[in-house]
Order: sequence, then structure tokens, then C-alpha cells
Amino acid sequence: MNKEQAKERISELNRLTQYYAKKYYDDDNPEITDFEYDMLMVELRNLEKEFPEFSSKDSLTKKVGGTVKQGFSKVEHEVPLQSLQDVFSIAEVEEFDTRMHKTAENISYVVETKIDGLSVSLEYKKGKFVRGATRGNGLIGEDVTNNLKTIKNIPKELKEPIDITVRGEVFIGKDAFQKLNENLDEDEKFANARNLAAGSLRQLDSTITATRPLDIFIFNVQKCESKAFTSHYESLEYLKEIGFNVNPVLIYCKNIEEVENAINSIAKKREKLNFGIDGAVIKIDDLKLREELGTNFKSPKWAIAYKYPPEQKETTLKDIICQVGRTGVITPMAILEPVVVAGSTISKTTLHNEDFIKEKDLKIGDRVIIQKAGDVIPEVVKALPKKRTGEEKEFVMPTVCPICGAPAIRTSGQVATKCIGIECPARNLRNIVHFASKEGMNIEGLGDKIIEQLMEQGLINNIADIYSLKKEDIASLKKDGQKFAENLVNAIEKSKSNSLDKLITALGIEQVGAKSAKILAKKFKTMDKLSNASSATLTFIDDIGEITANSIQEFFMQDQTKDLLKKLKSAGVNMKQIEDEKSDERFLGKTFVLTGALENYTRDEASEIIEKFGGKVSGSVSKKTSYVLAGEDAGSKLTKAKTLGITILTEQDFKDMIN
Repeated sequence: MNKEQAKERISELNRLTQYYAKKYYDDDNPEITDFEYDMLMVELRNLEKEFPEFSSKDSLTKKVGGTVKQGFSKVEHEVPLQSLQDVFSIAEVEEFDTRMHKTAENISYVVETKIDGLSVSLEYKKGKFVRGATRGNGLIGEDVTNNLKTIKNIPKELKEPIDITVRGEVFIGKDAFQKLNENLDEDEKFANARNLAAGSLRQLDSTITATRPLDIFIFNVQKCESKAFTSHYESLEYLKEIGFNVNPVLIYCKNIEEVENAINSIAKKREKLNFGIDGAVIKIDDLKLREELGTNFKSPKWAIAYKYPPEQKETTLKDIICQVGRTGVITPMAILEPVVVAGSTISKTTLHNEDFIKEKDLKIGDRVIIQKAGDVIPEVVKALPKKRTGEEKEFVMPTVCPICGAPAIRTSGQVATKCIGIECPARNLRNIVHFASKEGMNIEGLGDKIIEQLMEQGLINNIADIYSLKKEDIASLKKDGQKFAENLVNAIEKSKSNSLDKLITALGIEQVGAKSAKILAKKFKTMDKLSNASSATLTFIDDIGEITANSIQEFFMQDQTKDLLKKLKSAGVNMKQIEDEKSDERFLGKTFVLTGALENYTRDEASEIIEKFGGKVSGSVSKKTSYVLAGEDAGSKLTKAKTLGITILTEQDFKDMIN
């Protein structure tokens, strides 16, 4: 490779690694496997070594790839949370040992499992947990203290009243992950435990985090001024004594031969571990020697991570069938010739969507390579075209739902193909829940659990059945349920009087939310007029684009939709828009943009007020913007508004305008 080619490739690798790192660290939604990402990093590192003049200071070979998510407070790590240098062969492990022996003669190591999760620091004052943070970019992380407090294995108080900061890895165990996924449809299943753990810990709402089976292993003392340690192994034994859940795989090794035995031993036991790992970490045990060796840009010189390659097997793709999830998403599933991979017999796996099948060039009858992503979820890696016999068949995504026969539509710009039948048995639960929700018909008391019970007992099978429920049906669901039944029947009756826009929202038309529903109700006045509107007519309405117009027309053309609307009308559900007696359009022709955190209103509440007075709410600032309502921590939208000379409203200004 000449210099020009090297420069071009290094630039390309920097772009790719930074993009994939963002998807992994910040979005918790990786697009390539860990192994594929590791190989890109190895190539980049080698090219930078050969052509140092093209090495960028922003290269991820010199820093950790994470950033701080908006909504979290920043935490500056007193001791940086560095990443490790990856190696992929025993020869590289031996080279590491040779480098270490240039500094000292007798070296002992500790070998640990490399947990596949999210790295965090935990800070204790006088033995009490006071703060926890994600790694972030290694120097600055996110304050996730409240989320970490939901993890049972993080002690709130230690057995000794010391000041200490430790580092650990948050993860979800294999059994817990599989149990969680068992209750979800194919299109709702989480791809792997690492993504779920990272996404759960970085929730802005800690009550969501509390519902996820997060766990943690502690693997390092970051800072402890009240107690001195001479060895890493000794420090971890102490952490166990004072109450921490320490990584259970710790192997003390006197020399490199024992290190290699430990790596092989972990590899053999890997499938029996109830937590995902992607490698073995080799660390020098002597803490004084570590200090002498020091660190590089992003990693310590005294430790490396040996990465195990994912186990892959060849099998036959016997068939591709389609399943319909509760959201209506139609998911193609691979039916495989059963094969044992990473300790489990694999006979089927998801193929995600139509694009995935095309990208992998998969045909029914192909010989394929499969592996387990994160040691948990089986996945098809690639087809083997050279082994084709000519009898293989192309897969064609269905154009009708395999459950109910309604059209299966793939909306422009989306990867999913969806059934749009509102009475499809596969979608019924989700449709009924949405219909009764606060955003829909707002039937107080008719929540997810009650709907599930009603469906299990055969009391309702579709949306229209809600309006046939009797008090005695509902009362049987709860002990002493008479009062509950009376309240729910009253709430159902009350919902019949909702305005048309609430009903449109409740129907769950693809691309139509509460805002669009209000626009449609105001324009057409009755359900009959809306249901007969052509897509051409719909596209002339402000904020209703071509995709949304087509979706609306397609929805109302379906026999299932016509059947439902007929039943609802017979039940006495209002089909007309109810206009306010006194129409106040003080904001007519005005466009508002909301930014920052408001003290007295949620975004939805402020938007509803603006729209009630005839105004519009936009997500972006432009010359057409009339006002920017700015709360605390307002960002780039506020800056742009000031540049354009747009009127900035405080929350008090807004209150004055509406009062």
C-alpha cells in the first residue's frame, strides 16, 4: 500500500470506527458484530503504526468512543476509566509478556473474564453509596446514580465505613435475558443482553431501569486513600469481604504458561457461565509495577484483553416463514437444519426484515454460517453461494398478512412490513390497549393488565367488544370488584362522547398521531367524510404528506376498518368533531418551537394549549417561527432563534399570553 492509499484508508477507517462506536456506545444499537468492529480497529492501529504521519488525534485508537447522553449530568472521573488493548492470538499474549519482562523479572498475573456489558464507577463515602457514573469517554461520564440504585447487587452501604471508588461492569445474565425475551414477540425481542443492559442503565426514567434484571460484577479499585493494597488479587478479595459482588472468575497465574492455561480453561467453561463474555483480561498483579509501567493514550500498558472469536457453524436454511407481532410487524424467520452452536441446539432464528435478507443474499435451501450474537441470540452471518445447487428459491415478502389476510404494507423510509388490519388476531391486544389509552379514548381503569385478563377469559376479542362489557363481567376480575366494575363501565360510557379527533387517534392509523388527528377532525368534521377522502384530497391539508395520506386512505379502504367503525357507531360512539362553544384563536397563524425543560408544563401540555388557541408547534426553528418558548438548559434551538431575531418567550411570558 502506498502513502496515498494509506492516507485514504486511514481516513475511511476513522469515519467507520467513529460511526460504529457511536451506534455501540451512545445509541446502544450496534450495526456490526464486536468481532467486525475489532478487526476495523486492528487494521487502523496497524496502518497508523506504519504511517504515523496520517494518524489523527481524534482516532479511536487514542480514546474511548462514548459521549454523555443529553439529559444526564456530567461526572468527571478522578481516575480515568480506560479501555484495554485487544489481542486475538496466543502469540500476541506472549509478546505482551515479553514486553512486561523488559521492566521486571518475576511477574505474576490475574486472568479474569471480560464481561460483555457497560462499564461504571461507584463512589462510596464513609461506606455509603453516593454516586455512580458510566464510563462515557473515559474522562467524563453520565451520572446514573438513581438507576444504579435499582440494581440489587450494588450495596447501598458497605461493611466498613471507608471512602472508596470501584469500577464494575453492569450486565444482564443469560437466563434473565432469555426469560425477558420469552414474553415478547419476535419483532419486539431484544437483540442481545449487552445492548439491553446499556440501554436500561441509560434510561432517563429510573422506574424503567428498575423493571430490567440488571446485575453487576466489580473488577477494580479505582481509588481508596484509607487502605493500601500491594496486589490486584488482594484488593478484589477485600472488596468481596466488604460486600461487593466481585467478578467470580479470578485466576492467579505465576507465569505466562499459567496465563495461557487460564485462557483455555475459560474458553472451555464459557458456555456454562450465566453471563456473556467476549474475552479474557490479563492484568499484572503487582500494583507498584503497574504504576511503574504507566499508561498509553487510552489504555494501561500493564493489561490486555484476549478476544475469543465467536463460534460459527454451517447448516442449511430449510425455509423462511413469517410471523406477525403484536405491533403488526411481519418478521421473516429462518427455519434451519438443527445444529449445536455455543452449547445450544439452534433450529430457527429471526431474519429481521426484507432488507436483511437481501443484504445477506439469502435463498431458501442455502448453506449458511450461523453464530450466537453475544453468546445468546443465534444469527445468520452469511450465505455460501459457492455451495448452491441451483434448486435454491428466492424469498418474497408477503403482500398480505399471513394471519388475517389484510394488506401487508412497507411504508417508504421504513424497514418493517406491517399488517394494517385493525381486527387482526395477532394485533388485537396492542390495538385494544392503544384504543383505551390516555392518548386514545382515555378509558380510565382499562389498562394493559385488565385488558389481558378480559381477553384471557374471552370477554373481549376486539376493540368493539369494549362497549359490550357488563358490570358482572368486570367485577369477576377482582376480589370485591363491584366498585371497580361500576367505575370502569362509567368510563367506557363516557368515552362514547369523545370528540372525533380522540377516536381517530385511538384507531392507531400508521403515521397519524394526536396532532394529525386534530387536523383531520377539524378539516372533515365527521368520520364518514374522512373515511371516504382520497389520498389526493388529503395531501392538500397542511402537515399531511403523501406517505401519511396514502396510509390513511389504505386504512379506511379495509373491510376490517369498515366493520369496526360500523360496530362502534352501533354502540353509540360519537363520530363527529365537537367544536368548542367559544372558539379562541389568539395564536392563529403563529408557529411555536419548544426547547429546554419547562417547570409547569410537559411538552405535550404546552403543545396542546398552543393548538387549542389555533397555533402550530414545530420541531425546528426557521424564519417562519413566530415564538420560541425556552425553558432551562435550552440549547441550539435557542441560539438559532436569537440569530434569526425571533421572539423568545420565558415560561412566565407564555403564562401571560394564555391568561
